[in-house]
Amino acid sequence: MRRVILFIATSLDGYIARTSGEVDWLFTDQDYGYTPFFAQVDTVLMGRRTYEQVQSWGEYPYGETQGFVFSRMLRDQSHPQVKIISEDVTRFVKGLKDLPGKNIWLVGGAELVHSCLQSDLIDELIISVHPILLGEGIPLFRPPFSIKNLSFQHCEAFDTGLLQLTYFIGK
Repeated sequence: MRRVILFIATSLDGYIARTSGEVDWLFTDQDYGYTPFFAQVDTVLMGRRTYEQVQSWGEYPYGETQGFVFSRMLRDQSHPQVKIISEDVTRFVKGLKDLPGKNIWLVGGAELVHSCLQSDLIDELIISVHPILLGEGIPLFRPPFSIKNLSFQHCEAFDTGLLQLTYFIGK
């Protein structure tokens, strides 16, 4: 069975974006493990607002990797590798996990993370904690959700002060 991995960045106070959705505070000075991680996935999942943010950066950044965007509002996909999904998140992601393939990257955003967390669809968390306090914004984990037991796997500290934490989620 394929694994769903949340690979995401957060501020030290737990925000994945400013209230406006901007992520201009993210470190971009080095790879931070992205390249080896991305080599292990063949599918990306994201919510509508995350997809719109990604589109604002220009070219689709995931190359030929299949992307699924969960939205009840969007109808048109602007890239051949992207499909808009309006059906139930839980049913769709469970179906993806049963298909052959590599890992599935849960890119974001907060609503999709919440849905997947509530439905026990996330298998692993790789969280890059940036040494910045935003004070407000879009939280990575919004309540309510049931307690999740995490199994620590790895921590990597970078010279920039960024910490990358890896946990498996117990089910």
